[in-house]
Amino acid sequence: MPRRERREQLLGSALEVFVAQGYHAAAMDDIADRAGVSKPVLYQHFPGKLDLYLALLESSCAQIIDHCRQALASTNDNKVRVAATVEVFYAYVAAETGAFRLVFESDLTNEPAVRALVDRVTTDCAAMIAEVIHDDTGLPGEASNLLAVSLVGMAQVSARFWLSEAGESRTITQKDAAALVAGLAWRGIRGYPLTDEH
Repeated sequence: MPRRERREQLLGSALEVFVAQGYHAAAMDDIADRAGVSKPVLYQHFPGKLDLYLALLESSCAQIIDHCRQALASTNDNKVRVAATVEVFYAYVAAETGAFRLVFESDLTNEPAVRALVDRVTTDCAAMIAEVIHDDTGLPGEASNLLAVSLVGMAQVSARFWLSEAGESRTITQKDAAALVAGLAWRGIRGYPLTDEH
């Protein structure tokens, strides 16, 4: 198998193991077994468990940030932008891979490299959203950023709550849940027009 394909296979197997067991309980033996390779093959690609975890985490974080960027660029209608941005977090949390657990529920956040990547999701997404808020409202950068961080936090926390609390008896669909939260966010954000003195 070509090196790149093998690396992707190993990352896919590692994701399954880390999501199911968490970082601390996962073993390189488990990942190698899941991938159907020997441990030496696994170590040829990743020198250790943390390296493997960080590669997965970096990919997962980059995916969220990229999807947030696409949502913001998809339209000039800020109401639609808010809805699209909230939906990014709901789609990510609802994805079958469970990769969101690495980003939002990691059992390794005391590791500085992990903390930096996890924090990057909030800071990078908020920075993009803050630009839109600043341009639309005229609020200072610090105020725009605080509102943007609040929007990101509301989206990811509510998405995780929706997924975990509702379970199989869930009556609110992913689309409807995201729309409810987007509606709440939009009703707040639209209260900051350029003409207001805040």
